[in-house]
Amino acid sequence: MPSPVALLKRLVVGRPFRSDRLHETLLPKRVALPVFASDALSSVAYAPTEMLAVLSVAGLATYQLGPWVALAVVVVLLTVVASYRQNVHAYPSGGGDYEVVSTNIGSRYGVVVAAALMVDYVLTVAVSVAAGVENAGSAFEFLAEHKVAASLIMVAILTALNLRGVRESGVAFAIPTYGFMIAVFGMIAYGFFRIYVAGDSVRAESAGFELEAEHTVAGPALVFLLLRAFSSGCAALTGVEAISNGVPAFRKPKSKNAATTLLMLGILAVTMMLGTVALAMKTDLQYAEDPADQLAGAPQDYEQKTVLAQLGEAVFDNFEVGFYLVIVMTALILVLAANTAFNGFPVLGSILAQDRYLPRQLHTRGDRLAFSNGILFLAIFAGVLLVSFNASANSLVHLYIVGVFVSFTLSQFGMVRHWRRLLTTERDPARRRAYRRSQTINTFGCFMTGSVLVIVLVTKFAQGAWIAIAAMTVLYLLMLGIRRHYDRVAAELTPDSELNALPARNHAVILVSKAHSPTLRAIAYARATRPDSIAAVTVGVDSAETRALQREWEAREVPIPLVVIDSPYREVTRAVVDYVKKLQRQSPRDVVTVYIPEYVVGRWWEHALHNQSALRLKGRLLFEPGVMVTSVPWQLKSSEGHQEREGVSPGDVRRGVVRK
Repeated sequence: MPSPVALLKRLVVGRPFRSDRLHETLLPKRVALPVFASDALSSVAYAPTEMLAVLSVAGLATYQLGPWVALAVVVVLLTVVASYRQNVHAYPSGGGDYEVVSTNIGSRYGVVVAAALMVDYVLTVAVSVAAGVENAGSAFEFLAEHKVAASLIMVAILTALNLRGVRESGVAFAIPTYGFMIAVFGMIAYGFFRIYVAGDSVRAESAGFELEAEHTVAGPALVFLLLRAFSSGCAALTGVEAISNGVPAFRKPKSKNAATTLLMLGILAVTMMLGTVALAMKTDLQYAEDPADQLAGAPQDYEQKTVLAQLGEAVFDNFEVGFYLVIVMTALILVLAANTAFNGFPVLGSILAQDRYLPRQLHTRGDRLAFSNGILFLAIFAGVLLVSFNASANSLVHLYIVGVFVSFTLSQFGMVRHWRRLLTTERDPARRRAYRRSQTINTFGCFMTGSVLVIVLVTKFAQGAWIAIAAMTVLYLLMLGIRRHYDRVAAELTPDSELNALPARNHAVILVSKAHSPTLRAIAYARATRPDSIAAVTVGVDSAETRALQREWEAREVPIPLVVIDSPYREVTRAVVDYVKKLQRQSPRDVVTVYIPEYVVGRWWEHALHNQSALRLKGRLLFEPGVMVTSVPWQLKSSEGHQEREGVSPGDVRRGVVRK
């Protein structure tokens, strides 16, 4: 009968997969699109909102520039999509930006990109979940009142789904993602049909309000405001890089399928972005950064809804089901957008762990062939952010997109170098033309993303971008420190010729507290190893107990001598360590093997009652050169339940026979 913990794990994660079933988890394009593109597609729900909120600061005149700012964002988005299609074909191994930059610029720059991407992935989860809960709060007030708890619950659900494997989570998320696309495209198409074909007056609930300027801006201040709005709209680009990091998860031909999915993502995101902004302008939707002061004519208790919520309400004013479909699907896609990070972060963490920049545990696949440790790390860090920022998407979004544009820019520069290196050796004219074309695309992409990065840093630094930069710096230094540690340990573990030489002699020392069954088993095992010398050692803490042990030792006729170490201050650990060190110093080429009888218990609370002295001794002896420590287990009755769950008979364990 499995333990309760094992049953819970099986319920949440599912049955484990064999390693040779990895190919069964690969994704077709129809499933890969919702898995890797949900983040970029979901940005339609908040990127226009953030962009219009910034433009509203200067009043209606700048607010009307929204379509032009959106068009500039679209140009950058299409450039990045075209650039990353080159990456996917050139580097299909799944390293993405990290591999591109490490190979073409240098490993240190690769670590910079890795740090930026990992911070961005954590922020993706936090922002997406917070935005999803806020959007759902537009229709369900209960969620708005408990948004932190709701956000944490959603992160837990996403974690459980991803622990079940990439394929299962992709199938689970496909319906909401496609449902969101249908809802948004349906809203845009129906809205324009009503406006241009039916001739209806479609007006948002905020259309009757007058947008007042919070600040009067002109000249350089106006330029700065437009750049700030542009950088907010560039949140639409987050998640584009996820496909290049997830190429190994695609079915063959991997590069072709990944590039096709990336193209589909670009077309869908551009259409939804432009359609949403255009419909907002046509319905006279007013969205203010500070609605209480900027929206004249609004009721005193007016609660400003998101852009999509207002559009859905206006377009489907005679069809309430359509409004709720938009709200529910928007909330779902925003929450599920975090799944892009749940797929990208663990894969990147695994690659970094393989390169010794992160702990080795992140390279290990779990029961369902997913990188479980990376998934859990991501969930924990995202949860901390949600609690720290009270699950406020508006507060978190200012930390956002810095990391992704750092990786965009360095990646495109790395690809420019990649094509230049190939051009120096390639002589075929057709291939040289293809390389030149790709190099031109990546050069333009590097210029565009670099320009956006500068704009983002200038306009968002004081609003919170500095926190993301500080987190990247800390993570960068931490990864370099981990790599130095692993390199140092690897150098220490390099085999030495002296290690091939056998020890001159082996001295066996059995630690004794009483002449009971565990002690006698340890003695029998030590004798079976045929040491050059053997002795049982006890520390004389209580003179009466020591004399009783000596009498029992003689009565049992134990065939090895009992050495009593005097300890006037009743210190057991130091006395044993001093004895072993003295024995080992007599000949540096000798080895001392210390045998410690230990109890095997079956209940968690029994650990506090047994083996404490053994643990302290092992902790001290492990630091002594030339000393080996061997634990000799003795299973208590309480361990039988655990043994039976594992299919092992307690009697067989006691006799030294283990059944398979």
